[in-house]
Amino acid sequence: MRALFTDKMRTSFVVLGSLLILFIAWPLLRTVTASSPAVLWQTLLDEEVRASILLTFYASFIATGMAFICGVPLAYLLARVDFPGKWLIEGIVDVPIVVPHSAAGIALLMVFGRRTLLGQAFGLFGIKFVSAAPGIVIAMLFVSLSFLVNAAQEGFEAVDPRLERVARTLGASPWRTFWRVSFPLAWRSILSGMILMWARGLSEFGAVVIMAYHPMVAPVLLYERFESFGLRYSRPVATLMILICLFTFVVLRVTAGRERGEKV
Repeated sequence: MRALFTDKMRTSFVVLGSLLILFIAWPLLRTVTASSPAVLWQTLLDEEVRASILLTFYASFIATGMAFICGVPLAYLLARVDFPGKWLIEGIVDVPIVVPHSAAGIALLMVFGRRTLLGQAFGLFGIKFVSAAPGIVIAMLFVSLSFLVNAAQEGFEAVDPRLERVARTLGASPWRTFWRVSFPLAWRSILSGMILMWARGLSEFGAVVIMAYHPMVAPVLLYERFESFGLRYSRPVATLMILICLFTFVVLRVTAGRERGEKV
């Protein structure tokens, strides 16, 4: 603790950093303490609230799994191979971060809508995206995949290529080298990216509300109750989401900390 106040520069940095921490923590704490445990329990017993929260977690989990299957191979190629147009691919991966999410929803609707080619093709198999869970999944996938791909790319870039070359000279195939050398060494970064992507999917509103207002995920339900009934009726739902997300985040952080301690 003393190291934070060894000179005037660090002391001023502590003050400035504390202002930012206070800016984050105060609204969250104010929201959490505004609703009584009885009100929160009653809200949790609301079937619509439970269904929306479960749908939110489930859809974000599926989106993260899809990004893992396709994004990790892409991240490996970006980390290991220099090819023409690589900068363009990296730019495309980052585009969802800067595009307004409502615009992302419109873009997805133009491709996966009921009257589009892909929409009609998936419809032949009974899969629809508008006002359906698959639409929520692809909306979450679009807006948050950058977190996983970028984190995985950084993880693979941190792995010394010489380790892969040694494995290859010892007779390991490219697949075996990837799964036994590259992937395990980059796993911590990949896991971090997956957690960030999953958490970002939980909070998505703009793209989801355009693709699928119903069934409602938690952010959409929260907005709908605020618009229809005001702050008092929507506040318990917001409190539940904050508490659930904080609990999940703490569990993940503690688990990651234990794994780090074991490896050290």
